[in-house]
Amino acid sequence: MNRKFVAVLASAFLSACTVGPDYAPPAAPVSQHYDRQAEDRLSLNGKIDADWWSAFHSPKLDQTMQKAIDGSFDLAIADARLAQASEGVRAAAGGLYPQVDFGDQIGRARTDTSPAPSTSSFYAVGPVVSFDLDIFGGTKRQIEQQEAAAEAERHRFDAAWLTLTGDVASQAILFASAQAQIDAVQVLLADDRKNLDLLRTAHLHGGVALPDVALAETQLAQDETLLPPLAQQRDAARHALSVLAGQGPADWIAPDFALTDFELPSDLPVSLPSELAHDRPDILEAESKLHASSAAIGVATADMYPHLTLSGSVTQAGVPFQAGTALWSTAAGLAGPIFHGGTLEANRQGAVDGYQASLAAYRRTVVRSLGQVADVLQALNHDSEEYWAQERSLGSAGTSLRLSRDGYRVGETGALQVLESERAYQRAVLGEIRVKTARYLDSVQLFVALGGNSKTGGYKSYSHSPSAANQ
Repeated sequence: MNRKFVAVLASAFLSACTVGPDYAPPAAPVSQHYDRQAEDRLSLNGKIDADWWSAFHSPKLDQTMQKAIDGSFDLAIADARLAQASEGVRAAAGGLYPQVDFGDQIGRARTDTSPAPSTSSFYAVGPVVSFDLDIFGGTKRQIEQQEAAAEAERHRFDAAWLTLTGDVASQAILFASAQAQIDAVQVLLADDRKNLDLLRTAHLHGGVALPDVALAETQLAQDETLLPPLAQQRDAARHALSVLAGQGPADWIAPDFALTDFELPSDLPVSLPSELAHDRPDILEAESKLHASSAAIGVATADMYPHLTLSGSVTQAGVPFQAGTALWSTAAGLAGPIFHGGTLEANRQGAVDGYQASLAAYRRTVVRSLGQVADVLQALNHDSEEYWAQERSLGSAGTSLRLSRDGYRVGETGALQVLESERAYQRAVLGEIRVKTARYLDSVQLFVALGGNSKTGGYKSYSHSPSAANQ
């Protein structure tokens, strides 16, 4: 009997296998281009630095970015979830080891085997050991599933990192843009007031009709409406930077950014579409979820097969307050499903369906990412076209202003014409500020769309967090 028992165990070990599909990463995107027209003046196969915002060469932005990284609640939340997922891996891995528990029992028992039945007290105390041999790999698949879930949380952290840094850069640029537009509108309003004063003076002397004065007053009132929205944009951007840094707007005030604090990146490193799947954290997260779904099929499949468990115990048993007797036992148990009303088959098929849903979600994420990069590349092209058109407009307005001033000096033009030329020039300045802002913001969006090289950034750079440092 002992030889047969050993033979059964040996056979179980030799036949051990891990059921379910072995995960294979999906193929990289076959696309070689995002948008051929948008790539005319770009060289693909570039690589983005981890601190991608340094391409704007703004010390103020660097300092604000570090402040936000150190104080971000979003990163703290993502970091804690990553630590939680890592503990889930450890918890699942515990199933590969023997489980040791402590048990004790005390009670009374009646014995009827003798002519005089007796009742006595008893106790039993000692450790109990059990070990699931995992002959079909259900526990291993659970560990694989938890590891994939932890990997998804790591990429989710990287996505939070990328979103945070993109938001900080965008809000800093919006703050600088609003302030620059406010300054330009202030000059514009000064020109409006000069124009109105001249018209009022001319009207008093009979040189200008009253409707012209009313028109100038209307123009001043209309231009004054430009200031409140710009001030709101500036204040909202300042508040947003405080919140991104984990501070209340009254507790920490971001620096006063100006557009001159930024330099437009001269060379934007654009990675190939095939590399995008290895750089963008949302794609990597979707792939990790696909991996977890694949492992879930193995878990559900293993539940359809028997479980072989070894157990043993060492017990001190006897009558209370008297010396007990040491007892030990070992056993092997084999339990397998016979009829569960279709539950196990449905669970496995549900896991297969879940894998197909995760695969479709992964492919959708990849396609949307390609579309997002193509949109930003086209936006940058259109920004460039609009910028040069605006530069020509600004140049023409500047030439008109210079000629008007020269004509005024020699008496060929009036003061009103000079003021109108100044006003047109300030309008062109406003247009240039808006176009320049769009170029900066779209450059930020391109860095974010390409993934910001989260593989060398993200949680590895988040060294101030104790839990992250322990990963």
